[in-house]
Amino acid sequence: MTAPLRLVVRRRETAVLEGPGRNVEISIRVPTDLDVVEEAVDLVARHCLASGVPPRAARFVMRVVLCEALANAILYGNQLDPSKRVDVRVEVDAAAVTLHVRDEGAGFDPTTIPDPTASDRIDADKGRGLFLIRQLVDEVRFNDRGNAICMILHRA
Repeated sequence: MTAPLRLVVRRRETAVLEGPGRNVEISIRVPTDLDVVEEAVDLVARHCLASGVPPRAARFVMRVVLCEALANAILYGNQLDPSKRVDVRVEVDAAAVTLHVRDEGAGFDPTTIPDPTASDRIDADKGRGLFLIRQLVDEVRFNDRGNAICMILHRA
């Protein structure tokens, strides 16, 4: 029998200088294992709910986009290499919830991903994750290397 998985969460809160409230940053390191994705997403969602993220955003949009980004990082970035990890950082402030997912892979060029709604791709069995992320969040950014995604949900 294997031991239960433990995800280590770092949580940092800072007071906001103007007005009531606080900024919260949550960081976790996720092993390259698809079986851990749901647990990691649940853990982040619980911390975000405790930080005042509206339930709809935390329970639906954030869960979906984080699940997709983690699965992509594990499958395509780290290529299921168990020696690699995925770093997740979530920043919650008065203006937005920002999710960062970075893998240890070589990266990719996001402009080369075909449109999954194109007639020749509509029946493809993969290629919808990034499209879905872009539909659900307000902003999507990638680092130059292409191994990190930043997803921003504006709160107002």
